[in-house]
Amino acid sequence: MYFSVESVRPLEGYKLLIKFENGEERVFDVSPYLNIGKFAELRDLSLFNSVTVKFDTVEWGNHLDIDPEVLYEKGVKIEEKPITRSSTGRRKALRP
Repeated sequence: MYFSVESVRPLEGYKLLIKFENGEERVFDVSPYLNIGKFAELRDLSLFNSVTVKFDTVEWGNHLDIDPEVLYEKGVKIEEKPITRSSTGRRKALRP
């Protein structure tokens, strides 16, 4: 299924936190691609962190992009944050 990318945020370990138009958030690991052609340029963290949304997918400062279908299909879905209670009895959300 095809969903456009709404937002992207670079994470440690060459991963991307991506929000899609259907509201899902997924983490996509770019590291397996870093030995393939132009993707090797993304080892430079300043370039990797230049990622932004362009049209319906992600794009880096070197004009490299990845098909949004690949991002969605190979991305790991982030489940809803579980609610727990702190020692003071207040509710807090846990983030994976």
